[in-house]
Amino acid sequence: MQKAIIGKKIGMTQIFDETGKVVPVTVVEAGPCVVSMKKTVENDGYEAVQLGFGDLKPNKVNKPMKGHFEKSNVAPKRTLREFRFEDTSAYELGQIVKADIFAAGDKIDVTGTSKGKGYAGVIKRWNFQRLKETHGSGPVARHGGSMGACSTPSRVWKGKKMAGHLGTEKVTVQNLAVVKVDAENNLIAVKGAIPGPNGGLVVIKDSVKA
Repeated sequence: MQKAIIGKKIGMTQIFDETGKVVPVTVVEAGPCVVSMKKTVENDGYEAVQLGFGDLKPNKVNKPMKGHFEKSNVAPKRTLREFRFEDTSAYELGQIVKADIFAAGDKIDVTGTSKGKGYAGVIKRWNFQRLKETHGSGPVARHGGSMGACSTPSRVWKGKKMAGHLGTEKVTVQNLAVVKVDAENNLIAVKGAIPGPNGGLVVIKDSVKA
């Protein structure tokens, strides 16, 4: 059975394993999610499951989404995500997916939106080296340096690493380990760090490398 769940990053802490070793973990409030839609090869050309996470007041839902939720006979949800599975027979419409779908020792991939850093220079954004700070370089120690020759190609190549917006990108960290699952409180402790700020939306799936 392929597994996936939507959650919210709570923050980082540390726990002790059986040998007394400290393990840094990120705590995720995973679910409960509801299966709001199933896609099949016959109707859609592929197998997929749509999960909903986070309650939403009915008066906050527009008419198309209201019809979608009524057709599935589920309460309105704030976040919807679709997961492609080779076999969706283990999922039923309206089924509740909780944190205990995963167990300690499972290998997972976590996808989130990285923290926004705003406008950043080339040193922070691309790890450029500083220019020399001796006589002659002027007040440009943190600038990007040469942009290219003036005669050929007479322009800046597309994709040139320059200063600009940093962060707020979709990031996936692969092959992380589940350290502990608290099914009663819908919490999953993941070893190491995951993308995004505290309170940010994350998606947990089976690791593709496991």
